[in-house]
Amino acid sequence: MIKRYTLPEMGNLWTDQARYANWLKVELAACRAWNKLGRIPDQELKEIQEKAAFEVERIDEIEKETKHDVIAFLTNLAEHIGPASRFVHLGLTSSDVLDTALALTMKDSADLILAALDRLLAALEKRAQEHKHTLMMGRSHGIHAEPVTFGIKLAGFYAEFKRDRKRLLNAQKAVARGKISGAVGTYAHLPPELEEMVMEDLGLEAAPASTQVVSRDGHAEYFCTLAVLGGTIERLAVEIRHLQRTEVLEAEEAFSAGQKGSSAMPHKRNPVGSENLTGQARLLRSFAMASLENMPLWHERDISHSSVERTIGPDANVAAHYSLHRLAAMIEKLTVYPEHMIRNLNLTGGLIHSQQVLLALAQAGMTREDAYKVVQKNAMETWKQGGSFKERLAGEKNVMDALGENAEAKLDELFDPSTHLKNVDYIFDKVFNG
Repeated sequence: MIKRYTLPEMGNLWTDQARYANWLKVELAACRAWNKLGRIPDQELKEIQEKAAFEVERIDEIEKETKHDVIAFLTNLAEHIGPASRFVHLGLTSSDVLDTALALTMKDSADLILAALDRLLAALEKRAQEHKHTLMMGRSHGIHAEPVTFGIKLAGFYAEFKRDRKRLLNAQKAVARGKISGAVGTYAHLPPELEEMVMEDLGLEAAPASTQVVSRDGHAEYFCTLAVLGGTIERLAVEIRHLQRTEVLEAEEAFSAGQKGSSAMPHKRNPVGSENLTGQARLLRSFAMASLENMPLWHERDISHSSVERTIGPDANVAAHYSLHRLAAMIEKLTVYPEHMIRNLNLTGGLIHSQQVLLALAQAGMTREDAYKVVQKNAMETWKQGGSFKERLAGEKNVMDALGENAEAKLDELFDPSTHLKNVDYIFDKVFNG
């Protein structure tokens, strides 16, 4: 992950210093549990807890010889603790420490991502309420369909991110599982209750059945959840990119004083933020695939997953966290052009009201086939030749006859875009209060 895109609070969770600190938390929790079970005397526990320390540089130095990171870590601890260090790592295997510490890091990372999601949700709700009745063109296949409001559009994204939040909470629980069960998960050299005590101490759940490692299905669930979150991020980013196109220009990313859009063209104002987010979403999807590949390990364990997790662990969490904060800032400062929305809504001379007319004619007694035929005929003429769709329909005797008394007033009503606002309150209540 590019360093300048790493927000400090997330980046700090994935440093070597933080990783070894979590290893130490696991080792100390195991020592406390052994003490309660009568295996480590009080005085030795006191010495371990008071003297336990490590230096990243010293661990790196030892690892050059041992070629084993956990042994290098334990050796460095012993240099600080002294004779009482014989009780450290008692009955544990390396993965008891590695997987349980990784669960701590992943849980803390999820907390930061959830906080970033909450910032984005707050921004979306605020802007949705602001533009609750701001009419704009709804599009399907990129083509004008029927009017919506910008608030409804944002409410839809809010609802999707709310589902992402629920998914992430479930995934956080799935990945916040550790194990203290020994070399192949049989508790051969430590009692099962020790694992329960350690997990309670650390605020984690114990894997119900582990091998030498915690099964990677929970990790895959977590990274796949980040990929789904990335999909929602990209969907909103693509929407902003479309709305900022010169021919549309209904909303655009904030353009700050002194900002430059192009080295060659001084007029350029590009959607660089949302384009960047599209790229981040691609990364999140690739990390999800890697996490799925990590699930099938040989027998009780191999280390084919280890190098993958050393990359996707920090990179996926950093990408998700960064992307949410960048998107939240974008929504908070998004420039919206209601006047352009109205301009675009009127581009087709009223064609967007064709369904209103179709339904009214059918309701008035015309067969649906006949109604569709006359509405489409006049719509296609307006599409090709321009002009007013409503005026063309007003010139169709069978249309006006079908509408009956006060036909012109009824036709005006059918072309009133405010008709599409009648259920806005219902949608907002369902999204924000449901």
